[in-house]
Amino acid sequence: MSFDQVLVIINNFLFLLGGVAALIIGINMLGNNLERAAGKHMRSMMAKATKNRFVGVGTGVAVTALVTSSGATTVMIVGFVNVGLMTLSQAVPVIMGANIGTTITAFITAISTTGSGLQTAALFSSLAFAGVLMNVLSKKDIVKYVGMILAGLGLIFIGMHTMSSSMGNLTAEYILEGDKAVLNPIANAIKGMFKALGAGGGNLTWQIPVLFILGAALTGLVQSSAAVTAIVMSLAASGAVDLRFAMFVILGTNVGTCLVAVLSSIGTNVNARRTAFVHFSFNIIGGLIFIIPLAIPAVSGGLCDFLQWAIPNPAIQIAVFHMFFNIVTTALLLPFINALVKLACVCVPDKKAKAEEEQIQILDERLLKTPAIAVGQTRREILKMGSLAFSNYKRSLDMLLSFNMNGMDEFNRTESEINSLNKYITQFLIKLSAQEISEIDEKKVSSFYHVTSDIERIGDYAENITEYAQQMVDANATFSPHAVEEIREMDLHLTELYKNVELTFQNHNLNYMEQVEKEEAATDEMCDKMQKSHIRRTNNGHCTPEAGSVYLQLAVNMERIGDHMHNIANSVKTYVGKAEKPVKA
Repeated sequence: MSFDQVLVIINNFLFLLGGVAALIIGINMLGNNLERAAGKHMRSMMAKATKNRFVGVGTGVAVTALVTSSGATTVMIVGFVNVGLMTLSQAVPVIMGANIGTTITAFITAISTTGSGLQTAALFSSLAFAGVLMNVLSKKDIVKYVGMILAGLGLIFIGMHTMSSSMGNLTAEYILEGDKAVLNPIANAIKGMFKALGAGGGNLTWQIPVLFILGAALTGLVQSSAAVTAIVMSLAASGAVDLRFAMFVILGTNVGTCLVAVLSSIGTNVNARRTAFVHFSFNIIGGLIFIIPLAIPAVSGGLCDFLQWAIPNPAIQIAVFHMFFNIVTTALLLPFINALVKLACVCVPDKKAKAEEEQIQILDERLLKTPAIAVGQTRREILKMGSLAFSNYKRSLDMLLSFNMNGMDEFNRTESEINSLNKYITQFLIKLSAQEISEIDEKKVSSFYHVTSDIERIGDYAENITEYAQQMVDANATFSPHAVEEIREMDLHLTELYKNVELTFQNHNLNYMEQVEKEEAATDEMCDKMQKSHIRRTNNGHCTPEAGSVYLQLAVNMERIGDHMHNIANSVKTYVGKAEKPVKA
């Protein structure tokens, strides 16, 4: 082999690697930006998926078509089950739909091998240039996202075209050496290897497990069934492999893609691990359903003959088989969801399940793959933290007015939980900030930092009130009936303020702000009233120094609790432009 021949082979192999890289980058770019542009709709689709199994399948198809990866969708589902957004039974049909949705990527890559003259691949590849222009020239987020979606789609076609061309050159019988065409020794070696695996046809019985494992192993290695499918398509387009060879490799890729979900389930609760197991068992059972009849030469040969008669393009033949496999497997197994769930429960026993459920972390890091949903979950945790802080305020006030400190143990446990949540939420927000998120989600995340700080301060003021209660008990002091009445009046305003602040933050709805402003102003007025009343009672000799000192500090602390609640409601203004129709609580 001459030096020029070696260079030709090396160059084509490097182009092949570059094509694979462009394909994977394009798939990721397309999926990430579709998620950023349609994050709200994806969250809505996930909510609808819980209604029935058919809606669940449709949701799995749609979401996977958006993120262009069944593995990514399944990782999301594992995360949703882990945090309690979905039950195991609700997750199963979504996983089935995800397997169908991933076949859309196969069709996109197959299209790139079609056409003559002005090729389809060339037209779609130009989208990469158009998308980059949109991203660079526009200042609007949605336009930038669409631009990167087009750029990702274009890269998929560029990668696939590069792979097909380089693979065609590597497997060509002759290569150019200057002006002469000489035999390609590498082509004979490659074709010999594939022929040994059954690429040349014939009885495939002994090669079937090898091809199946090859597909699973390659997919597990690159963590993308779409990329492996694209490689098989490029081999088929160049004539290096036949359709029967490709079919068994494709069946293996469906199992290989489960590795991502299995890895993502490590460290999750028992139901999340069962979700990953269902994904694995679904593809194994589906693979067996197809492998057993296809192992019969007459059956596999007949199917190949039909596909080749109906569809002239080898890549599209593979894409059709890929979709056919997933649709048929879903149709056959959809009625047996409960059986799959029972199988998962048997194979993944619930040892220490109760203890695991108690340790569920709502802000699972797997949610970072879907920032829009992660933002929604963060809001839930902040609402929980706010509820704990307000309950501690109520608990501290009860101890102060009843002169009974029996609630301190519960107060301290709740205060410890508030501090843990504050640290936990803040750490998650830091990780969420590092993701590529939409402008509105970026504003929400930024505001959440301040909200958690405000809630933590409410908890601190509640702690101050418990100290005042202890001072009253130690001094054997009491408030006058009129002072108690004023404290309870201030508490009524704070309770109504908290109710409307919670509604504003939970529903990100500014229609509650009018009531928030009214109640916050009322707490300011009550603070002034309490201070003036204290001076009057002191002058009349109706207030002891011990009770008076606590009373004044209490008025200020309660007023500052109202200020922090007001800050939380105002934070919603940073990402909601105007009031909306009221949302039912």
